[in-house]
Amino acid sequence: MKDITTSKEKLLKKIRKALLNKTPEPYRNLEEQPLYFSEGEDEPEVMFAEQFTAAAGQFVFCEDEIAFIENLLSLAEARKWHKIYCWEPALQAILDQYGYPYYATDKDFDQIEVGFTLCECLVARNGSIMVSNGSAAGRRLSIYPPVHIVLAYTSQIVLDIKDGLDLVKKKYGYNLPSMLSLVTGPSRTADIEKTLVLGAHGPKEVFVFLLDG
Repeated sequence: MKDITTSKEKLLKKIRKALLNKTPEPYRNLEEQPLYFSEGEDEPEVMFAEQFTAAAGQFVFCEDEIAFIENLLSLAEARKWHKIYCWEPALQAILDQYGYPYYATDKDFDQIEVGFTLCECLVARNGSIMVSNGSAAGRRLSIYPPVHIVLAYTSQIVLDIKDGLDLVKKKYGYNLPSMLSLVTGPSRTADIEKTLVLGAHGPKEVFVFLLDG
């Protein structure tokens, strides 16, 4: 017991000494340094597409809303999707304009095939989608369905996570959403016998339709 106490006292003495003699912060202005693209680095749109598809995400670039609807129709017909849920008014307005059918409520939600949402931003460097529960889509549409489709705009692409958080702070101010998450491709796990399984804890497929604008 005496040895343990002595060792503990020595350790505490070292900690107190370290606290009294603080070393200067070597990276004092790290957060203040601006982030730049390195020479030869791709445009944000290209960078996001490469990183997102490398994480098993599926990426579709659309020049305008008509191209977006055409791509969505082709995909839905090929996959035979009938229960597509969309709860965000801005996204519903686009679908309504072209007469695209969707579920605006959570009726028969246990039978959902596709959750269709917007996002806060796209993070180029790691190919992630930043989502929150600050919109009408809430938490469920990005987590529960087997397929998650996101409509995003080129103006929403940021370089790093820090830039995305800055956008969220500017958008919501002090009323930040209670859930803020990064989606990097479909849900996956390799916990069982080190075998990669997609869709274990969320959507099995994640699509991003990127609209120019």
